[in-house]
Amino acid sequence: MVYSMTGYAAVTANIGSVSLQLELRSVNSRYLDLAFRINEELRFAEPMLRDLIGASLSRGKVECRANLQAASKGTPDLTVNAEMLQRLAAAQAQVQAALPQAAPLTSGEVLRWPGVLAEETLSQELLAETMARLGKQALGELRDSREREGAKLVTALRERVTGIRDKIAIAAPIVPAAVEEYRKRMTARLQEAVASLDEDRIRQEVTLFAQKADVAEELTRLNTHLDEVERVLKAGGSVGKRLDFLMQELNREANTLGSKAVSSELTGISVDLKVYIEQMREQVQNLE
Repeated sequence: MVYSMTGYAAVTANIGSVSLQLELRSVNSRYLDLAFRINEELRFAEPMLRDLIGASLSRGKVECRANLQAASKGTPDLTVNAEMLQRLAAAQAQVQAALPQAAPLTSGEVLRWPGVLAEETLSQELLAETMARLGKQALGELRDSREREGAKLVTALRERVTGIRDKIAIAAPIVPAAVEEYRKRMTARLQEAVASLDEDRIRQEVTLFAQKADVAEELTRLNTHLDEVERVLKAGGSVGKRLDFLMQELNREANTLGSKAVSSELTGISVDLKVYIEQMREQVQNLE
């Protein structure tokens, strides 16, 4: 498969009353560039996530976000710290023994007392285990996303390859026709200028013109590079850098074709080729 460097994945897991959220975003980059936006209580998991991503992806700017939030906006379960409640009751009894006139604590005051309502604690081991599971799940979804995007890019590239081949097919017979037209014009001019027609001179002039206008080699190389583009796309894997090099070679041949153009039609074809190649280059920049 061919993968794009653009993708997105978001996964969530509930742990008790909290929700652990992990989000991965990736865009194109020459190398693998990782950035982390993680809550401090989850910072310990960054090395593990870095290793997971590095083992799965080879290129792209990847942003990883992880945070903990309340699992829901509903009323959380309340757990009373029995030990703290007993200590508070004992303390109140001592106060009332010394100060009989002192008012007893209300339920609201007791519940607001620090430590009476037990807070749920999450072990780092549980968080690490959940983060590892979410990391693998998110990477799987990110790879699927990049694969879908890559398939669309491959389709677009193949359409451009077909368009370039069509232009090459049109360009191929133009030069021979232009050479024949040049020969006819040269013959007519010489017939008007001199009484006797110098056939050798005509052949020399036509041969020189044909050599300057010959683009058969450029057209052959264009087709060869297109064959390699299709081979690379079919092979799949990390193809971005190889295709980027091929785009440079295609553009070089298109420029040479334009510089040797002997007709406005051939010049137009050269321009069309460069448009196709630039469109392909932009697509290739997004491939892994």
